[in-house]
Amino acid sequence: MAFFTENPITNTDKIFIRLRNDIVEGRIIAGSKLSEPDLSTKFDISRAVIREAINRLEACHLIERKANIGARVVPLTHEGLIELYQVRESLEGMAARLAAKNMNDQEIESLTGLLETQFDAVWSEETYYQDAGDVDFHYRIILGSKNNQLISVLINEIYHLVRMYRVQLGMSGPRVTTAFEEHKNIAQAISNRDAQLAEMLMRRHIVYTRKSLENKLDS
Repeated sequence: MAFFTENPITNTDKIFIRLRNDIVEGRIIAGSKLSEPDLSTKFDISRAVIREAINRLEACHLIERKANIGARVVPLTHEGLIELYQVRESLEGMAARLAAKNMNDQEIESLTGLLETQFDAVWSEETYYQDAGDVDFHYRIILGSKNNQLISVLINEIYHLVRMYRVQLGMSGPRVTTAFEEHKNIAQAISNRDAQLAEMLMRRHIVYTRKSLENKLDS
């Protein structure tokens, strides 16, 4: 089963990853229209490549198509946030439960080590930013579930939409340290092979994060 690639091979891969990163990080503004001719000119590449990249962005829910508008970046909305985080709460809770059962000792040690590397940044900065992929605590747990159907939904379909909300709305103030502590508690539950506790802590963590992001949308 293929997960998202960070090692572009084709021109379509390169354009897809460039556009995906620009959308997630807000360089292409949420809600804005994507024009195939304009992007073709900007990147000096065929419209067929642009079209395929946009189709892939639509598949991971970063792009939507509207009648009489065409392709546009999804807007960041309360409704979208709530629906997305309801899915996250359920599925990532399941992923944490399965990870407590299925991650091997080396993977758990690596997960704990990841948090140790992030400790200084969390306590010295006002933000808690995690890059995509293997340096993302949540990504590690999703893969650790060892359930390919679950991984496909959480990584291939909604991972970067989740990141779009997380990156653009950010995490700052007291929520930085509390979120980090929640990660530590989840990792400890997984290390203890306490599947039920790991799921409960993950679900609670995602609810708290959703409420924090809702406050950011309000402001």
